[in-house]
Amino acid sequence: MPAVTLQDVAARAGVSQATASRVLNGSTRIPGEGVADRVRTAARELGYVPNAQAQALARASTGLLGLIVHDIADPYFSSIVRGVQAASRTARKQVLLASTDRDFDIERESVSTFIAHRADAIVLAGSRQSGHLDREIEGEFGRYRANGGRVVVIGQPLAFGSAVEPENHFASAELADALVASGHTEFAVIGGPASIRTSVDRRNGFVEALGRRGLTPLVEVSGNFTRDGGHSAAQRLAAALQLTPDHGRKPPCVFAVTDVMAIGAIAAWREMGLIVPRDVCIAGFDDIPTLRDHTPSLTTVALPLEEIGMRAVALALRLDADDLRERVPGDVILRDSTRLS
Repeated sequence: MPAVTLQDVAARAGVSQATASRVLNGSTRIPGEGVADRVRTAARELGYVPNAQAQALARASTGLLGLIVHDIADPYFSSIVRGVQAASRTARKQVLLASTDRDFDIERESVSTFIAHRADAIVLAGSRQSGHLDREIEGEFGRYRANGGRVVVIGQPLAFGSAVEPENHFASAELADALVASGHTEFAVIGGPASIRTSVDRRNGFVEALGRRGLTPLVEVSGNFTRDGGHSAAQRLAAALQLTPDHGRKPPCVFAVTDVMAIGAIAAWREMGLIVPRDVCIAGFDDIPTLRDHTPSLTTVALPLEEIGMRAVALALRLDADDLRERVPGDVILRDSTRLS
């Protein structure tokens, strides 16, 4: 059975094909209500399915929003995705999602695909390597924006587009101050890749705050922004500090620049017979949802991750202004993982 065409609907309703198109494809030029009702009734009776591309042309909008994240399995990004989806549903937008594993080729392909599908806006979640976009992607975004597309970054702002920027540097400094105030005097750091701005900002904010109090980390190690990255870094840190089970000394306090890395570190130390916080204390950053079930409860900086996703959508849909910047503060939460006995 051949598919029902727009011409079939127009003939059933007794109107021109152009009139039927304006009614069914969402044009702002809709004919009188009686005519529109006849067209909708004819479409329903015939089982006509509107063409999405035709609707987009009629409305000058596809209703699509592209979202690019580094790793959908990371609770940090999955929480942001949840916020983006919630805000998009409210705005009657559909989300196209790409997870890139920090691979520029995948990111480039994703941007090209979203632009080809005429997404109304594209949101990039997460720090760029060394703070810059690939030049080819930047060129595509330039053409995209010239044609009315909107770009929003979650993380450090780019040279163009809007941004929702967590206060990584300031919040990690607040964490350092809170830990010193709670009695800690010896610190170490598990950082992330030096090419990633988020990692650098969090590390620098923490270390600089310690420096203002005359303190310097005993050891600094780094790893990938993953659970396994934190696990490996924690093993090297324990060896450098010569940590042993029930060593009887005041435990050093380790700052891991993400909660995911902190969880990996705790797992590594547990395998070595080290107990948190008896032998070593640790704090993270993000307050990811999975911390609710983690023991010991993890000291961290809480970011409103779902809200960040929702705010990015709000910026993406604003037509009255461009290149806006919103900063998001973090809240220090002291929990059992840094409790001194």
